[in-house]
Amino acid sequence: MMRRTPMKTGSSPMKRQAFARTERIEAREVTKTITKAAREKKHKCVVKSCRAEFVRPQPFVTWCSPECGTVVALAKLDKQRQATAKAERKDRQEKLAKFKRKADHVADCQKAFNAWVRFRDRLLPCICCGRALTGVDGLGAHGWDAGHYRSVGSAPHLRFHPDNVHRQLVHCNRYGAGRAVDYRIGLIKRIGQAAVEALEADNEPRHYTADQLIAMTAHYRKLLKELKAAA
Repeated sequence: MMRRTPMKTGSSPMKRQAFARTERIEAREVTKTITKAAREKKHKCVVKSCRAEFVRPQPFVTWCSPECGTVVALAKLDKQRQATAKAERKDRQEKLAKFKRKADHVADCQKAFNAWVRFRDRLLPCICCGRALTGVDGLGAHGWDAGHYRSVGSAPHLRFHPDNVHRQLVHCNRYGAGRAVDYRIGLIKRIGQAAVEALEADNEPRHYTADQLIAMTAHYRKLLKELKAAA
């Protein structure tokens, strides 16, 4: 006759199952408590003009009323329309870029460069006459150019040289024939005699490819954006 070895206290399978069942029940109760608390927690309405506190009927509901829900839905639609319009503009620009001539790329780069120069010198007076404000002598509020010391016609290789271009009143640049003598005096004060003479002696040709012009345009747009962000 075989003898049965008595089981140690606490090692009974039924006891272990009962203990595990108790743990599961306790865990479920804790989960229920947490879930109930989460459901009853008050949240602020996502609409900025409202921001009323409410209990969410569903986790994805972020608005407190049908009216605010309409505002949220319209905002999402507007955001989607803007994203679509931006994608369409980008696609259109990419298509147009394929048909651009080199002269078009030069014009784009000059526009970006000039905008950067005007903002770079925004706190400085006119390089020629020293006037800091428009609105005098019949000048308009937008009477600023990016004026070249050595003109693009006589020195096209310096059209994108930072030392050669400074913010200049339209009155001086367009109607004063550039005022080269006054420009030189102002330029010496700003960058120094040696730098001006180096600029005057610089006759090294610069030829840019279309890809280089595109990269330069992007570069000056980025510089302008960084300056505006810093300001």
